[in-house]
Parts: sequence; C-alpha cells; structure tokens
Amino acid sequence: MTGMVATEADFDHAPGLLDGAANLALTVERCDLGYWFREVAQGTLRGRPLGYSGELVTPDYLREPGPLSEALRLELAYRSLDEEAATRVLAYYVTTAPDIPELEFFSTQLLDEARHHMIFRNHLLNVGVPKGELMDFVRRTGAEYQRRVLRPVQDFAITLVRDEGDFVGAVVAFAVIIEGVLAASTELSERKWGVLDPVAGEIARGAAIDEIRHLAVGSSYVRDHLIRHPEDRGHVLEVLRRGRQLWDQLEDEEFVMHRERLFQEGMQPHAEALRDYELFPGRRLIDTTPQERWELAAKWNDDLADARLRFMGLPEAIDLLRAKAPRIL
Repeated sequence: MTGMVATEADFDHAPGLLDGAANLALTVERCDLGYWFREVAQGTLRGRPLGYSGELVTPDYLREPGPLSEALRLELAYRSLDEEAATRVLAYYVTTAPDIPELEFFSTQLLDEARHHMIFRNHLLNVGVPKGELMDFVRRTGAEYQRRVLRPVQDFAITLVRDEGDFVGAVVAFAVIIEGVLAASTELSERKWGVLDPVAGEIARGAAIDEIRHLAVGSSYVRDHLIRHPEDRGHVLEVLRRGRQLWDQLEDEEFVMHRERLFQEGMQPHAEALRDYELFPGRRLIDTTPQERWELAAKWNDDLADARLRFMGLPEAIDLLRAKAPRIL
C-alpha cells in the first residue's frame, strides 16, 4: 500500500506495465466493485477525471499540421477504436459471467475500457479535431485498420464468449491474445510521448495501470481454473493455437510502421528537448528508428507473454506465441 491506495493502483508508484503485468498476482475476488471504487475511482483517477492532471497542457506544435501531430492523431484514433471494441466485447463477458466475482470484475473492466475510449477520443480535441467531427474523424481515419486488424480480433473474442459459451477460453483470449499484446503498445506510447506531449504520456500511464490489473486478474483466473480443472489444459492450449492463427492473418505492420515513420520525422525538430531522454536505459529516443521501435515492441510482447504463460502454468505455449504477436491493437 502507498498511503491509502494499493501500490498497483497508485499513479505515482505503480510499477511499469511490463513489469507489473508480468509479475503481479491479483484475483477476481480481490478486484471486486469495492476495490474499484476505493483503489481506482478514488485512487488512480483522483485529480485526473479526463485521464491527466489539470495543470498539463498540450503543446501548440501538436495542433499544427505536420508529421508529429499526424502520428499522434493516428495513434489516438486507433486506440479509441480499440477501446470502443473492447467495451462492446466485454459486455458479453459480463452477461455470461459464471458467478458474482467474475460479474463484478468484468463490469469494472468494461468501465475501464469505456473510460479509455473517452480519454483517447477526447485528447483528439486537444490536438485540434473539431468536437462536432470527432467520431467521424476517428471512424474515417481508422476504417482500414478496423477492417483488417481490429474486427478479426473482436470477432475472435465474441465467438468464444458468446457463440461457443467458453468463458475460460474467452478470458485466455483477452489476457494473452488481445490485451496482452496491447500492453507493449501502451508502454511504448507512454515512453514516446512523455516529453513531447505530457498529456498523452499521462493518459497512457493511467491506461497502463488499468491494464496491469486486467492482465494480472485474467492470468490468475486461468491459472486457478487449471489448478482446479487440469483436464481443461488441452482446451486452453487450443484456444492459444487459434489465437496464434489469428495473429498470422493480421496485417498490422503497415499501420504501425506508417505511424512510426511519421513520428520519426516529427521528433527531429525537437532533438534538443529529447537530448537526454532515454526510451530505455542506454538508448536515447532521438537515436531510435521506426524498425528498432517495431522490434522493441516485439521483444516486450515476448517477454510479457513468457512471464504470464509461466505464471498460468503453460510454459509449453511460449514457443507457440513467440515473436508472432502484432505490435498494435
């Protein structure tokens, strides 16, 4: 605990997403509605109703046409669509929850994802998208991304939870195949924008704290289920194999690399501000390339998946998933 807030929910003291999501153990019983009101609504979100501190201001240069503002707009539009899709999918998890602990936890996760949709969407207003055109801009900008990347992922989760009635398989899908991949993108976003746009950095930080909880609870749920029902091990591995097949079909590189090339061009005029800022220890952000950041996201995906699969008692799935996860969802 940090003061009155659990450390994993404390905005200033929670671990980074990759470390926290890889090592933290939380359960649906612990993360009930009471936990959410106490640790999240009155903890993580205190003073940040829109996802960031009121004293932070978006720099003027991000409202000016150019590659940096375009990179940010693309990222925010895609993340808005991600979070909207997650909110809608999670409605089925709430509907089919087998007991009250699952009902309460996935209700809070649904609310978290709806909040993420709000904060990513609203930050587009800060960078100059007119309010009356906001969702038209998001849907127009992300139309191909939604068709080629997001919708197949959304359909996979809905097939499991709604059509097949496979609640445990659906939790596996969300924790490993879907949100487990988003973790690396969220961590990279927080680190990339922390100096260039402190508002975007804080928004990503708050979302990451929520995702730590989602991944930790999802992984614990699967682990505990397999301890009680070892006969389901083969079924869970089959869900992961289906997820791997889905990854093979996604065309994500085009969207990620286009955005990263824009970011690369756009950060050059800010080299002085980024002079001492490291993306990770020993490597300055200004010295990285789009390809390097793409490969870094792949490594983070692998590291996180390795840790969570071992935690769930599924080490044999590590090689199945290694280096095939998409870099953005």
